[in-house]
Amino acid sequence: MTVIDTVLLKVASRCNLNCTYCYVFNMGDTGWERQPKRLGDAVAARIVEQLGDLYRYQGRPFSIVLHGGEPLMLGRDRLEALFSALHEEIPACGLHLQTNGTLLDDRILDLCARFGVGISISLDGPEAVTDRFRIDHKGKGSFQRVHKAVEHIRRHPKASQLFSGMLAVVDPETNAREIYDFFKGTGTPSVDFLYRDGNHDQLPFGKASFESTEYGRWMCDLIDAYLTDPTPPRIRVVDDMIKLLLGGAARKEGVGLSDYGIMVIDTDGTISKNDTLKSTTNAGDVFSENWSVVRDRLVDVVRSREFRDYHESQRPISSVCRTCADLAVCGGGMPTHRFSAKRGLDNPSVFCSDQKMVVARLRQWLKPHEGKAA
Repeated sequence: MTVIDTVLLKVASRCNLNCTYCYVFNMGDTGWERQPKRLGDAVAARIVEQLGDLYRYQGRPFSIVLHGGEPLMLGRDRLEALFSALHEEIPACGLHLQTNGTLLDDRILDLCARFGVGISISLDGPEAVTDRFRIDHKGKGSFQRVHKAVEHIRRHPKASQLFSGMLAVVDPETNAREIYDFFKGTGTPSVDFLYRDGNHDQLPFGKASFESTEYGRWMCDLIDAYLTDPTPPRIRVVDDMIKLLLGGAARKEGVGLSDYGIMVIDTDGTISKNDTLKSTTNAGDVFSENWSVVRDRLVDVVRSREFRDYHESQRPISSVCRTCADLAVCGGGMPTHRFSAKRGLDNPSVFCSDQKMVVARLRQWLKPHEGKAA
């Protein structure tokens, strides 16, 4: 049976922003149109019951991440009811919220503090950088509203408990050092930098070809800024790659060869694959079995052959990856970045050249310390 580490709970299928790079709304998938706008009470009750059953069966806690769309569009009262039910049913499982921050207020922050919910806020950098892509449905930038939310959460009495960090999508046309300095100036405890979604048929924004290294050069500049800073915020992907180079393990998907059991539950209770697969083809994240928490037992789903095949698809199958000296660190990248219509996931990541450059730069940094690691 696949062990579940993370449940992405889609509590709202719409968003008050319209980020141009969003894989949910703007990369060809139309699944959101068929979903209820918000998680209903009956489906929520069934999800809580099923997650409790899954936890007791596997005997190991998992993270529950409220996601969207924009999860705060569920509304405070329904959020309180959901947090309360989840906390009562499975108190050992951590609760997290991934938000664009525009709807954060004192009542929401107090509610999250009460139930120990960690909050991560999406922001790409300074105003000109963020407002290039992270716009609302009227085409207006979101930076000022999101930046106020960051300041708001930092002033909260339980900020150290609440504020997990920030999530930023890389724009390779920006200056990585300036982006790093901006995030450090916000006071965030950590930043999770993500590559833009794309694949071999539709190259990511800013990437000229499979062989080009725009993202790799950007990341190398970020690494240089990070590793020369005596008091940096944490950068998860860099920390994970360093740990892997030193023989340790990563904490999240995207690098390394550790398996992560990821399940997505939509607002109607449908069980889906990793939602980033929406960027490959329309319904690229859909199981053929069309499972739902309303009629199917989660334990049976994760024990099934199709779910196991999905879980194993994290591991690269390309011969290019399997014979690569950097595989243990790179891990073959995200499945969505390996996709092509012709070969499915039997490709190296579209960011292969970039990742080789990043691994090489980290090896340079670690070379003076070879043999000193515990």
